[in-house]
Amino acid sequence: MKRYLTFVWDCVRLSFVGDWRYHLWMTILTVVALLGLYAYCQQLVHGLVTTGMTDQVSWGLYIANFTYLVGLAAAAAMLVIPVYVYRNMHLHDVVVFGELLAVAVITMCLLFVTVDLGRPDRALHLFRRFNFPISMLTWDVIALNGYLLLNLHICGYLLYCAYCGRQPARAFYVPFVFIAIVWAVSIHTVTAFLYVGFGGRPFWNSAIIAPRFLASAFAAGPAFIVLTLQIVRRVTRHRVTDDALFTLRRIMQVAMIINIFLLGCEVFTEFYTDSAHVASARYLYFGLHGRSALVPWIWTAIAFNLLATFLLVLPASRALRTLNTACVLAIVGIWIEKGMGLIVPAFVPTPLGEVVEYFPTWGEIMVCLGIWAFGLLLYTIFVRISVPVLAGELTYEKRYGVQAP
Repeated sequence: MKRYLTFVWDCVRLSFVGDWRYHLWMTILTVVALLGLYAYCQQLVHGLVTTGMTDQVSWGLYIANFTYLVGLAAAAAMLVIPVYVYRNMHLHDVVVFGELLAVAVITMCLLFVTVDLGRPDRALHLFRRFNFPISMLTWDVIALNGYLLLNLHICGYLLYCAYCGRQPARAFYVPFVFIAIVWAVSIHTVTAFLYVGFGGRPFWNSAIIAPRFLASAFAAGPAFIVLTLQIVRRVTRHRVTDDALFTLRRIMQVAMIINIFLLGCEVFTEFYTDSAHVASARYLYFGLHGRSALVPWIWTAIAFNLLATFLLVLPASRALRTLNTACVLAIVGIWIEKGMGLIVPAFVPTPLGEVVEYFPTWGEIMVCLGIWAFGLLLYTIFVRISVPVLAGELTYEKRYGVQAP
C-alpha cells in the first residue's frame, strides 16, 4: 500500500512538471473549465431556462456532445483489437493512450448528462428506482460506468507495473481487455437503442442507427488518437512509429466508407419512400416551413465527411500532413452529423406539428466548452504521467534507489 501511495504521489507531482508550452496549454484549459463552471453555476441557480432548450426541443447541445463522446470513448477498442486479437505489435506501445482517452471521455459523458439534468439531485431518483432491465436508461448507466471502471483498471494496472519495473501478470488484465472490447461496442449500441426506443420520435426509429453509431465512432476515435500520438511524438521522446499511425489510417478508411454508405441508405429510405415521417429529415437537409437553422451545418458535415473519405482512400494520405487534414475533417464532420444533426431534428416538428427551432445560448455553449476543457485537461495529465512511466524514466527504483519486489 505504501508503494502504491508513492506511485500516486509521484503521478500527482509529475502532472505539474513541464515546459512553457505545457503550462500555457494547462492554463488555457483551466481558465476555460472555470468559465464553464461559472456558467453552470448560473444554470444551477436559475434553471434550464438559461439554455435554449424548450418544452418542444428538450434535448440540445448537451446530449449532442454526449452522443458524440460515447463514440469517441469506443476508440480504445480500435487500438486494443489489433494488438490483442490480431497481434499487431505496431500499436502495442500506444494502446494505453486509447484506454486513457476512454477514461477522460467517459468522464465528460457523465458530466454532460449531469448538466442536462438541470438539478444533479434528480440522478438519485434513477438509483432509488433502478428500473432494470426494462428501462434503456439503466442499461446506459451500467454500460458507461462499467466501461469507465474497466479502463481505469487496465490503465492503472499497466502503469503501476511499469512504475514498479515488473512485467504485468496477464491474468490480471488480459481478460478485462477482451471484456472491454465487447463493452466498447455495447456502450454505443445501448446509446443508439436509447434513441431508437422513442416511438414518438420517428426520425430515430431506424434499425440502422446503431450500425451508423459504430461506424462513425470507429472513424472519429482513431482520428483523434492519430493527432494525439503525433503531438506525443513531437513533444516527448516516446516512440510512436509511422506504422502505428498508418494502421489507424486503414481502420479509418473502412469506417468512413461504411459510415457514408449507411448515411446514404438512410437518406434514400427517408426521401424515396416520402412517408409521413419524412418531415424531420426534410427540416434537417432542406428546411421546413421557412425554418432552416441546421441546413448549412448538415451539408457542411456531409462535405467534410466526403472529403475526409476521399483523402483517406488516396495514396496521398500516407503523407502525415494529408492524413492530419483528413482526421480533422472527420472529427468535425462526425461531430456535426452525430450531434446536432441527429438529436435536434427528432424534435422538429413536434408530435403536434409545431415547428420550433433550437438555438443554444452562450451560457450553454460555455458549459460545453468548460466540459471539453476539463476532459482535455484530464487527458493531458494522463498522457503527461504515462509517457515517462512507460518509457522507464520514472520508476520506483530510480526515484528512491530501491528495487520494487
